[in-house]
Amino acid sequence: MCLAIPARVEQLTPDNNAIVSLGGVKKEISLALLDGVAVGDYVIVHAGYALQKLDEEEAALTLALFAEFALSNADESL
Repeated sequence: MCLAIPARVEQLTPDNNAIVSLGGVKKEISLALLDGVAVGDYVIVHAGYALQKLDEEEAALTLALFAEFALSNADESL
């Protein structure tokens, strides 16, 4: 199963790359598949590539669902 996750663009870097924040972890990704990405934008990241831009509200909703899923799975493993 593949999973693409929302990340906030923290910094634009050379060679059409960016530093994003994934739950507080910083990672360099490629922006080769998107145009017009700016610092502060949210993007969907998969396999080191930004696939799509999304608005802040949608990113927050998706991240909240991931957090809820993680909590429910943690409870089941106890």
